[in-house]
Amino acid sequence: MEDKQQRILDYVAQHGEQIIEDLKQLVQAESPSDRKDLVDACGQKIRQLVKERLGIDGVIYPQELRGDHMTFTLGQGEGQILILAHFDTVWEPGRLTLHQEGDKLYGPGVLDMKGGLVASLWAMKACQDLGLPLAKKVCLLCNSDEEVGSSTSQALIEQMARQSSVVLCAEPAEAVTGNLKKARKGTGKYTITIRGKASHAGNDPQGGVSAVEEMAKQTLFLHSLTDYDKGTTVNVGVAQGGTRANIVAERAQMEVDVRTWTLAEAQRIDGIIQGLQPTRPGISLEVSGGIGRPALEFTPANQQAFALAQQAAEELGQHVEGAAGTIALGGGSDGNFTSALGVPTLDGLGAVGDGPHAEREHIELSRYLPRVALLANLLTKF
Repeated sequence: MEDKQQRILDYVAQHGEQIIEDLKQLVQAESPSDRKDLVDACGQKIRQLVKERLGIDGVIYPQELRGDHMTFTLGQGEGQILILAHFDTVWEPGRLTLHQEGDKLYGPGVLDMKGGLVASLWAMKACQDLGLPLAKKVCLLCNSDEEVGSSTSQALIEQMARQSSVVLCAEPAEAVTGNLKKARKGTGKYTITIRGKASHAGNDPQGGVSAVEEMAKQTLFLHSLTDYDKGTTVNVGVAQGGTRANIVAERAQMEVDVRTWTLAEAQRIDGIIQGLQPTRPGISLEVSGGIGRPALEFTPANQQAFALAQQAAEELGQHVEGAAGTIALGGGSDGNFTSALGVPTLDGLGAVGDGPHAEREHIELSRYLPRVALLANLLTKF
Protein backbone atom coordinates (compact mmCIF):
# COMPACT_ATOMS: atom_id res chain seq x y z
CA MET A 1 0.00 0.00 0.00
CA GLU A 2 1.36 3.40 -1.00
CA ASP A 3 1.88 6.21 1.50
CA LYS A 4 -1.11 8.22 0.24
CA GLN A 5 -3.59 5.43 0.82
CA GLN A 6 -2.16 4.65 4.26
CA ARG A 7 -2.48 8.31 5.21
CA ILE A 8 -6.12 8.28 4.15
CA LEU A 9 -6.86 5.17 6.21
CA ASP A 10 -5.05 6.57 9.25
CA TYR A 11 -6.83 9.91 8.94
CA VAL A 12 -10.29 8.34 8.75
CA ALA A 13 -9.54 6.04 11.70
CA GLN A 14 -8.28 8.94 13.81
CA HIS A 15 -11.45 10.95 13.13
CA GLY A 16 -13.85 8.01 13.28
CA GLU A 17 -15.71 9.09 16.40
CA GLN A 18 -16.16 12.61 15.06
CA ILE A 19 -17.45 11.30 11.72
CA ILE A 20 -20.04 9.10 13.44
CA GLU A 21 -21.06 11.97 15.73
CA ASP A 22 -21.62 14.23 12.71
CA LEU A 23 -23.80 11.54 11.17
CA LYS A 24 -25.84 11.17 14.34
CA GLN A 25 -26.44 14.91 14.52
CA LEU A 26 -27.63 14.99 10.93
CA VAL A 27 -29.95 12.00 11.41
CA GLN A 28 -31.48 13.69 14.43
CA ALA A 29 -32.31 16.70 12.25
CA GLU A 30 -35.35 14.94 10.80
CA SER A 31 -36.24 16.01 7.28
CA PRO A 32 -39.34 14.48 5.67
CA SER A 33 -39.63 15.70 2.08
CA ASP A 34 -43.01 17.40 2.54
CA ARG A 35 -42.01 19.42 5.63
CA LYS A 36 -40.14 22.41 4.26
CA ASP A 37 -39.60 23.81 7.75
CA LEU A 38 -37.84 20.67 8.96
CA VAL A 39 -35.94 20.10 5.72
CA ASP A 40 -34.63 23.66 5.83
CA ALA A 41 -33.61 23.22 9.47
CA CYS A 42 -31.67 20.12 8.42
CA GLY A 43 -30.15 22.14 5.58
CA GLN A 44 -28.99 24.71 8.11
CA LYS A 45 -27.30 21.91 10.06
CA ILE A 46 -25.54 20.75 6.90
CA ARG A 47 -24.28 24.26 6.18
CA GLN A 48 -23.01 24.48 9.76
CA LEU A 49 -21.16 21.16 9.47
CA VAL A 50 -19.62 22.06 6.12
CA LYS A 51 -18.48 25.42 7.45
CA GLU A 52 -16.93 23.79 10.53
CA ARG A 53 -15.26 20.95 8.65
CA LEU A 54 -14.24 22.57 5.35
CA GLY A 55 -14.38 26.28 6.13
CA ILE A 56 -16.52 27.02 3.08
CA ASP A 57 -19.95 28.55 2.61
CA GLY A 58 -22.57 27.06 0.38
CA VAL A 59 -24.63 28.49 -2.44
CA ILE A 60 -28.31 28.27 -1.55
CA TYR A 61 -31.03 27.70 -4.14
CA PRO A 62 -34.29 28.81 -2.46
CA GLN A 63 -37.47 26.83 -3.05
CA GLU A 64 -41.04 27.85 -2.39
CA LEU A 65 -42.60 24.50 -1.50
CA ARG A 66 -39.65 22.13 -0.99
CA GLY A 67 -36.56 22.56 1.10
CA ASP A 68 -33.79 24.77 -0.28
CA HIS A 69 -31.04 23.05 -2.29
CA MET A 70 -27.34 23.77 -1.69
CA THR A 71 -23.95 23.34 -3.31
CA PHE A 72 -20.53 23.41 -1.64
CA THR A 73 -17.39 23.66 -3.76
CA LEU A 74 -13.88 22.72 -2.67
CA GLY A 75 -10.92 23.74 -4.83
CA GLN A 76 -10.46 25.77 -7.99
CA GLY A 77 -10.27 25.29 -11.72
CA GLU A 78 -12.60 24.53 -14.59
CA GLY A 79 -12.77 20.78 -14.16
CA GLN A 80 -15.31 19.48 -11.65
CA ILE A 81 -16.28 16.32 -9.80
CA LEU A 82 -19.94 16.41 -8.78
CA ILE A 83 -21.15 14.53 -5.70
CA LEU A 84 -24.91 14.04 -5.32
CA ALA A 85 -26.35 13.67 -1.82
CA HIS A 86 -30.02 14.30 -1.00
CA PHE A 87 -30.99 15.00 2.60
CA ASP A 88 -34.75 14.52 2.57
CA THR A 89 -36.21 11.29 3.96
CA VAL A 90 -39.44 9.29 3.74
CA TRP A 91 -40.02 9.36 7.51
CA GLU A 92 -42.52 11.47 9.42
CA PRO A 93 -41.09 13.14 12.54
CA GLY A 94 -40.83 10.77 15.47
CA ARG A 95 -41.57 7.63 13.44
CA LEU A 96 -38.04 6.25 13.91
CA THR A 97 -35.48 6.90 16.62
CA LEU A 98 -31.71 7.07 16.42
CA HIS A 99 -30.24 4.11 18.28
CA GLN A 100 -27.42 1.62 18.07
CA GLU A 101 -27.56 -2.14 18.38
CA GLY A 102 -24.11 -3.66 18.20
CA ASP A 103 -22.56 -2.78 14.88
CA LYS A 104 -25.79 -1.35 13.49
CA LEU A 105 -26.83 2.31 13.70
CA TYR A 106 -30.55 2.83 13.14
CA GLY A 107 -32.44 6.02 12.39
CA PRO A 108 -34.47 7.98 9.81
CA GLY A 109 -32.33 8.54 6.75
CA VAL A 110 -29.15 7.11 8.29
CA LEU A 111 -28.75 4.87 5.23
CA ASP A 112 -30.84 6.73 2.65
CA MET A 113 -28.86 8.84 2.48
CA LYS A 114 -27.41 10.98 5.25
CA GLY A 115 -24.71 8.36 5.71
CA GLY A 116 -23.53 9.04 2.16
CA LEU A 117 -23.72 12.79 2.62
CA VAL A 118 -21.55 12.78 5.75
CA ALA A 119 -19.12 10.31 4.16
CA SER A 120 -18.77 12.67 1.17
CA LEU A 121 -18.14 15.65 3.44
CA TRP A 122 -15.41 13.82 5.35
CA ALA A 123 -13.86 12.48 2.15
CA MET A 124 -13.51 16.07 0.98
CA LYS A 125 -12.11 17.05 4.38
CA ALA A 126 -9.56 14.22 4.28
CA CYS A 127 -8.30 15.44 0.92
CA GLN A 128 -8.15 19.01 2.22
CA ASP A 129 -6.42 18.24 5.51
CA LEU A 130 -3.94 15.78 4.02
CA GLY A 131 -3.11 18.10 1.16
CA LEU A 132 -3.94 15.43 -1.40
CA PRO A 133 -3.64 16.80 -4.94
CA LEU A 134 -7.01 17.09 -6.66
CA ALA A 135 -6.95 17.71 -10.39
CA LYS A 136 -10.49 19.08 -10.28
CA LYS A 137 -12.64 21.02 -7.87
CA VAL A 138 -15.23 19.01 -5.98
CA CYS A 139 -18.84 20.16 -5.80
CA LEU A 140 -21.16 18.58 -3.22
CA LEU A 141 -24.79 19.10 -4.28
CA CYS A 142 -27.33 18.56 -1.49
CA ASN A 143 -30.92 18.47 -2.69
CA SER A 144 -34.09 18.26 -0.66
CA ASP A 145 -36.62 16.42 -2.82
CA GLU A 146 -35.11 13.20 -4.18
CA GLU A 147 -37.61 11.02 -2.33
CA VAL A 148 -40.48 12.75 -4.14
CA GLY A 149 -38.99 12.71 -7.61
CA SER A 150 -36.49 15.61 -7.56
CA SER A 151 -38.95 17.80 -9.43
CA THR A 152 -37.46 21.05 -8.11
CA SER A 153 -33.83 19.93 -8.19
CA GLN A 154 -33.59 18.04 -11.49
CA ALA A 155 -32.73 21.14 -13.51
CA LEU A 156 -30.00 22.12 -11.03
CA ILE A 157 -28.60 18.57 -10.98
CA GLU A 158 -28.44 18.46 -14.77
CA GLN A 159 -26.92 21.94 -14.96
CA MET A 160 -24.15 21.02 -12.53
CA ALA A 161 -23.61 17.63 -14.22
CA ARG A 162 -23.01 19.28 -17.59
CA GLN A 163 -20.17 21.23 -15.96
CA SER A 164 -18.62 18.04 -14.52
CA SER A 165 -16.39 15.29 -15.86
CA VAL A 166 -17.84 12.68 -13.51
CA VAL A 167 -20.74 12.32 -11.07
CA LEU A 168 -20.47 10.37 -7.83
CA CYS A 169 -23.83 9.49 -6.31
CA ALA A 170 -23.57 8.79 -2.57
CA GLU A 171 -26.74 6.70 -2.41
CA PRO A 172 -26.49 3.52 -0.30
CA ALA A 173 -24.50 0.59 -1.60
CA GLU A 174 -26.26 -2.65 -2.46
CA ALA A 175 -27.48 -4.24 0.76
CA VAL A 176 -25.28 -6.92 2.34
CA THR A 177 -22.67 -7.01 -0.44
CA GLY A 178 -21.69 -3.34 -0.36
CA ASN A 179 -21.48 -3.40 -4.16
CA LEU A 180 -21.71 -0.25 -6.22
CA LYS A 181 -24.78 0.08 -8.41
CA LYS A 182 -23.82 -0.29 -12.05
CA ALA A 183 -27.36 0.07 -13.29
CA ARG A 184 -30.71 1.26 -12.00
CA LYS A 185 -34.15 1.03 -13.45
CA GLY A 186 -35.79 4.04 -14.96
CA THR A 187 -39.20 5.11 -13.73
CA GLY A 188 -42.42 6.36 -15.25
CA LYS A 189 -45.52 7.76 -13.58
CA TYR A 190 -48.92 8.08 -15.20
CA THR A 191 -52.42 9.16 -14.23
CA ILE A 192 -55.24 7.79 -16.35
CA THR A 193 -58.65 9.44 -16.06
CA ILE A 194 -61.64 7.54 -17.41
CA ARG A 195 -65.03 9.09 -18.14
CA GLY A 196 -68.20 7.14 -18.88
CA LYS A 197 -71.89 7.83 -18.43
CA ALA A 198 -73.85 7.75 -15.18
CA SER A 199 -77.23 6.10 -14.76
CA HIS A 200 -79.33 4.50 -12.03
CA ALA A 201 -77.85 1.09 -11.30
CA GLY A 202 -81.30 -0.38 -10.54
CA ASN A 203 -83.75 1.43 -12.82
CA ASP A 204 -81.54 2.00 -15.86
CA PRO A 205 -78.35 -0.07 -15.69
CA GLN A 206 -78.06 -0.33 -19.47
CA GLY A 207 -78.31 3.43 -19.87
CA GLY A 208 -74.94 3.99 -18.28
CA VAL A 209 -71.36 3.22 -19.29
CA SER A 210 -69.27 2.28 -16.29
CA ALA A 211 -65.92 4.00 -15.92
CA VAL A 212 -65.06 1.55 -13.14
CA GLU A 213 -65.60 -1.43 -15.44
CA GLU A 214 -63.36 0.24 -18.01
CA MET A 215 -60.75 0.84 -15.33
CA ALA A 216 -60.77 -2.87 -14.48
CA LYS A 217 -60.21 -3.83 -18.11
CA GLN A 218 -57.45 -1.28 -18.58
CA THR A 219 -55.79 -2.45 -15.36
CA LEU A 220 -55.67 -6.03 -16.60
CA PHE A 221 -54.17 -4.85 -19.88
CA LEU A 222 -51.57 -2.66 -18.21
CA HIS A 223 -50.52 -5.44 -15.86
CA SER A 224 -50.10 -7.74 -18.85
CA LEU A 225 -47.27 -5.45 -20.01
CA THR A 226 -45.12 -6.60 -17.07
CA ASP A 227 -42.26 -8.77 -18.31
CA TYR A 228 -40.07 -10.11 -15.52
CA ASP A 229 -37.54 -11.53 -17.97
CA LYS A 230 -36.93 -8.02 -19.29
CA GLY A 231 -37.21 -6.50 -15.84
CA THR A 232 -40.19 -4.41 -16.92
CA THR A 233 -42.93 -3.85 -14.37
CA VAL A 234 -46.20 -1.97 -14.82
CA ASN A 235 -48.28 -1.53 -11.70
CA VAL A 236 -51.63 0.16 -11.14
CA GLY A 237 -51.04 1.18 -7.56
CA VAL A 238 -54.01 3.48 -7.00
CA ALA A 239 -57.48 2.91 -8.47
CA GLN A 240 -60.60 4.79 -7.52
CA GLY A 241 -63.91 5.64 -9.12
CA GLY A 242 -67.61 6.12 -8.79
CA THR A 243 -69.65 7.99 -6.21
CA ARG A 244 -72.35 5.63 -4.89
CA ALA A 245 -73.07 1.93 -5.16
CA ASN A 246 -76.43 2.55 -6.85
CA ILE A 247 -74.99 4.72 -9.62
CA VAL A 248 -73.20 3.39 -12.69
CA ALA A 249 -69.81 5.06 -12.30
CA GLU A 250 -69.31 8.11 -14.48
CA ARG A 251 -65.64 8.66 -13.62
CA ALA A 252 -62.62 6.66 -12.48
CA GLN A 253 -58.92 7.33 -12.14
CA MET A 254 -55.81 5.22 -11.68
CA GLU A 255 -52.14 5.90 -11.01
CA VAL A 256 -49.58 3.75 -12.77
CA ASP A 257 -45.93 3.04 -11.94
CA VAL A 258 -43.54 1.79 -14.64
CA ARG A 259 -39.96 0.48 -14.16
CA THR A 260 -37.59 -0.50 -16.98
CA TRP A 261 -33.90 -1.29 -17.38
CA THR A 262 -33.40 0.71 -20.59
CA LEU A 263 -34.59 3.97 -22.07
CA ALA A 264 -35.67 2.14 -25.23
CA GLU A 265 -37.98 -0.10 -23.20
CA ALA A 266 -39.32 2.91 -21.29
CA GLN A 267 -40.14 4.62 -24.57
CA ARG A 268 -41.89 1.50 -25.86
CA ILE A 269 -44.09 1.24 -22.77
CA ASP A 270 -44.68 5.00 -22.82
CA GLY A 271 -45.98 4.77 -26.37
CA ILE A 272 -48.43 2.02 -25.39
CA ILE A 273 -49.76 3.89 -22.36
CA GLN A 274 -50.02 7.23 -24.16
CA GLY A 275 -51.92 5.45 -26.93
CA LEU A 276 -54.47 3.63 -24.76
CA GLN A 277 -57.90 3.40 -26.38
CA PRO A 278 -61.34 2.77 -24.83
CA THR A 279 -62.59 -0.80 -25.04
CA ARG A 280 -66.13 0.25 -25.95
CA PRO A 281 -68.23 3.26 -27.05
CA GLY A 282 -69.19 5.87 -24.49
CA ILE A 283 -65.80 5.87 -22.77
CA SER A 284 -63.08 8.49 -23.02
CA LEU A 285 -59.54 8.22 -21.68
CA GLU A 286 -57.12 10.97 -20.66
CA VAL A 287 -53.47 10.08 -19.95
CA SER A 288 -51.08 12.42 -18.18
CA GLY A 289 -47.53 11.87 -16.98
CA GLY A 290 -44.68 10.07 -18.68
CA ILE A 291 -41.10 8.92 -18.27
CA GLY A 292 -39.63 10.30 -15.05
CA ARG A 293 -36.10 9.18 -14.30
CA PRO A 294 -34.43 7.53 -17.30
CA ALA A 295 -32.67 4.24 -16.67
CA LEU A 296 -29.09 4.37 -15.43
CA GLU A 297 -27.38 2.04 -17.89
CA PHE A 298 -23.86 0.63 -17.66
CA THR A 299 -22.52 2.71 -20.52
CA PRO A 300 -18.87 2.66 -21.68
CA ALA A 301 -18.31 5.97 -19.85
CA ASN A 302 -19.77 4.53 -16.66
CA GLN A 303 -17.67 1.39 -17.07
CA GLN A 304 -14.47 3.48 -17.12
CA ALA A 305 -15.51 5.31 -13.95
CA PHE A 306 -16.35 2.00 -12.29
CA ALA A 307 -12.91 0.64 -13.14
CA LEU A 308 -11.35 3.63 -11.35
CA ALA A 309 -13.53 2.93 -8.31
CA GLN A 310 -12.32 -0.66 -8.23
CA GLN A 311 -8.73 0.55 -8.47
CA ALA A 312 -9.29 3.04 -5.65
CA ALA A 313 -10.74 0.27 -3.48
CA GLU A 314 -7.93 -2.19 -4.21
CA GLU A 315 -5.32 0.41 -3.25
CA LEU A 316 -6.96 0.56 0.18
CA GLY A 317 -7.11 -3.20 0.58
CA GLN A 318 -10.83 -3.23 -0.23
CA HIS A 319 -12.77 -5.00 -2.96
CA VAL A 320 -15.93 -3.77 -4.63
CA GLU A 321 -18.02 -5.25 -7.38
CA GLY A 322 -20.90 -3.80 -9.32
CA ALA A 323 -24.53 -4.80 -8.95
CA ALA A 324 -27.00 -4.76 -11.81
CA GLY A 325 -30.19 -6.54 -12.70
CA THR A 326 -31.38 -7.22 -9.16
CA ILE A 327 -34.73 -6.32 -7.65
CA ALA A 328 -32.93 -4.16 -5.10
CA LEU A 329 -31.96 -1.79 -7.91
CA GLY A 330 -35.54 -1.22 -9.03
CA GLY A 331 -35.61 2.26 -7.53
CA GLY A 332 -34.11 5.23 -9.32
CA SER A 333 -31.74 7.91 -8.05
CA ASP A 334 -30.55 11.32 -9.17
CA GLY A 335 -27.68 9.51 -10.88
CA ASN A 336 -30.22 8.37 -13.47
CA PHE A 337 -30.53 11.97 -14.68
CA THR A 338 -26.79 12.57 -14.98
CA SER A 339 -25.99 9.28 -16.68
CA ALA A 340 -28.68 9.96 -19.28
CA LEU A 341 -26.80 13.15 -20.18
CA GLY A 342 -23.76 11.06 -21.04
CA VAL A 343 -21.79 12.18 -17.99
CA PRO A 344 -19.89 9.27 -16.38
CA THR A 345 -21.84 8.35 -13.26
CA LEU A 346 -21.07 6.07 -10.32
CA ASP A 347 -23.90 5.15 -7.95
CA GLY A 348 -24.06 3.30 -4.64
CA LEU A 349 -20.96 4.94 -3.16
CA GLY A 350 -22.65 5.68 0.15
CA ALA A 351 -23.05 3.70 3.35
CA VAL A 352 -23.43 -0.07 3.56
CA GLY A 353 -26.51 -1.27 5.40
CA ASP A 354 -30.06 -2.41 4.79
CA GLY A 355 -33.69 -1.41 5.10
CA PRO A 356 -34.09 1.83 3.13
CA HIS A 357 -37.72 2.99 3.44
CA ALA A 358 -38.24 0.31 6.09
CA GLU A 359 -38.35 0.67 9.87
CA ARG A 360 -35.18 -1.44 10.12
CA GLU A 361 -33.18 1.16 8.15
CA HIS A 362 -29.59 1.02 9.38
CA ILE A 363 -25.93 1.20 8.46
CA GLU A 364 -23.12 -1.15 9.46
CA LEU A 365 -20.65 0.95 11.43
CA SER A 366 -17.69 -1.37 10.80
CA ARG A 367 -18.12 -0.85 7.06
CA TYR A 368 -18.81 2.87 7.20
CA LEU A 369 -15.37 4.38 7.78
CA PRO A 370 -13.81 2.28 4.99
CA ARG A 371 -16.41 3.85 2.70
CA VAL A 372 -15.24 7.33 3.70
CA ALA A 373 -11.68 6.30 2.83
CA LEU A 374 -12.81 4.89 -0.52
CA LEU A 375 -14.52 8.16 -1.43
CA ALA A 376 -11.45 10.17 -0.46
CA ASN A 377 -9.12 8.00 -2.54
CA LEU A 378 -11.55 8.05 -5.45
CA LEU A 379 -11.59 11.85 -5.52
CA THR A 380 -7.88 11.78 -6.36
CA LYS A 381 -8.45 9.56 -9.43
CA PHE A 382 -10.21 12.01 -11.73
